Amino acid sequence: MKATILLAVLTIALAHLSAKADSISVKLEDRAKLIDAVTAIAAGADRHDWKRVRRAFTQTVTTDYTSLVGGEPVSQAADELIKQWSGFLPGFDVTQHLVTNHTITHYSGTEAKMQADFQATHRIDKDIWVLGGQYDYTLKKIDDQWFVSFIKMTHTWETGNRDLASKAAERAKNRK
Repeated sequence: MKATILLAVLTIALAHLSAKADSISVKLEDRAKLIDAVTAIAAGADRHDWKRVRRAFTQTVTTDYTSLVGGEPVSQAADELIKQWSGFLPGFDVTQHLVTNHTITHYSGTEAKMQADFQATHRIDKDIWVLGGQYDYTLKKIDDQWFVSFIKMTHTWETGNRDLASKAAERAKNRK
């Protein structure tokens, strides 16, 4: 019994030391604000709350969706990006962008880099398109708030009907 307890205590201690060695020291308040900024983009887009999404970005933002659609990363005014998303995502009956496993990979107090896993579900009628992978973010701290200045989506898997994206764009255009 004592050996089992000792082994459990040692296992927990080693796990704690290992985790501490791999972690980056981030103020708890900043960690929460970093995650809030990333969450505002995904949840705001799903709810078509474009003001919430806009509040999460710097004035100019770079997006890199090349793993999904090819091409090059795009730097543009955040307002222009919001205009594009708001002219596209409402063409789906529903979307759900889940972002989780937030990992801060760099933190200086005024700039941070994060990674997070994602799963994005898009539905029109009974057709579904789901994709997943990883996001990389760069965030800047301005006036005690964190804002996303860069997003790179690395698409690693998908299932369903990718053609729903063009159908959603057409539906959104016709609703205007």
